[in-house]
Amino acid sequence: MRGHWDSRYADSELVWSTEPNVFVRREVEGMIPGRALDLGTGEGRNAIWLAEQGWDVTGVDFSEAGLAKAERLAGSRDVRVTWVLADLLEFEPEPGAFDLVLLVYLHLPAEWRRTVLVRAAAALAPGGTLLIVGHDRSNLEEGVGGPRDPAVLYTAEELIGDLPPGLEVERAERVTRTVEAEGHGGPGVALDALVRARRPAG
Repeated sequence: MRGHWDSRYADSELVWSTEPNVFVRREVEGMIPGRALDLGTGEGRNAIWLAEQGWDVTGVDFSEAGLAKAERLAGSRDVRVTWVLADLLEFEPEPGAFDLVLLVYLHLPAEWRRTVLVRAAAALAPGGTLLIVGHDRSNLEEGVGGPRDPAVLYTAEELIGDLPPGLEVERAERVTRTVEAEGHGGPGVALDALVRARRPAG
């Protein structure tokens, strides 16, 4: 899997947009900046945007090629992000240290996903927010883009079931994005699952 992503990121062109995910922007705008952790940061677009908003950001990914692109993009935008090369199945973030933890389009088999989610939740500081966005399972038949393997897709309800006790779910829903869809004659609609949860402050 690591080799697959290194190959995708090896090209000089960015695989993804330089702009943050629309739901990351929607959910985070208005929050007081603190420490943020972007798990599966890829080319760093969400981490870099957070840094531009004043967050102290750590971005983690197992693709050296992806992180190299992220570092170049951060330099071109004159922001600093701490980049960590690590496999999320082995990476254990500092417990209770982050005000915001992102998992955006991280698609793993269910058992692996639960492992990452438990560690992500443990990294939240009191009052901290966990934001998960990914391709909804219904996107396979009803939407465009995204993985074709149903084993790595999920619903918001399944994500809630994966979360460890102690978090308050603030939002759990299926959401839609307009995307450029090759072979569809123009823009299409992608279906995503979104979960926002919070560790109580007290």
